[in-house]
Amino acid sequence: MEGRRVSLGGLDAVFVVTGEETGGALAVVEHRIQPGVLVPPHWHEREDELTYVIEGEIGARVGEREVVLAAGSYLWKPCGVPHAFWNASDAPARILDVIIPAGFELFFPELAALIARAASPDEIEEAGSRYGHHLCSGWGEDLERRYGVRMRG
Repeated sequence: MEGRRVSLGGLDAVFVVTGEETGGALAVVEHRIQPGVLVPPHWHEREDELTYVIEGEIGARVGEREVVLAAGSYLWKPCGVPHAFWNASDAPARILDVIIPAGFELFFPELAALIARAASPDEIEEAGSRYGHHLCSGWGEDLERRYGVRMRG
């Protein structure tokens, strides 16, 4: 997947370092987040994620904690804890996600294909569950309302 880019409906994923290259230890994915995009609340069964903001500003919620992160900021998203992030600004933002251990990055090409064919939320949830990814209900709509952002896809 080296150098590959997929579009996830306002959120691009660029595969910087793959699990194949690290023997499964970690993967690094760069995301470009368009203005107004909310990555919906979700959690991971297996992976921790470390996010570094390269450019712009993002909002994030991890568990009950909400933060605004400018370029140069880091955010820890531990395994099993619901989280979401968004770009409420009028300019694109870029982040780098370190996924520990690797494996979850393999979901992004499948998700891109599902989004491209306007798959149902149930189809997306079923595909995500194969990668230990689960959507959360409850606070996505609140984040949309408060920050003027919309869930991707």
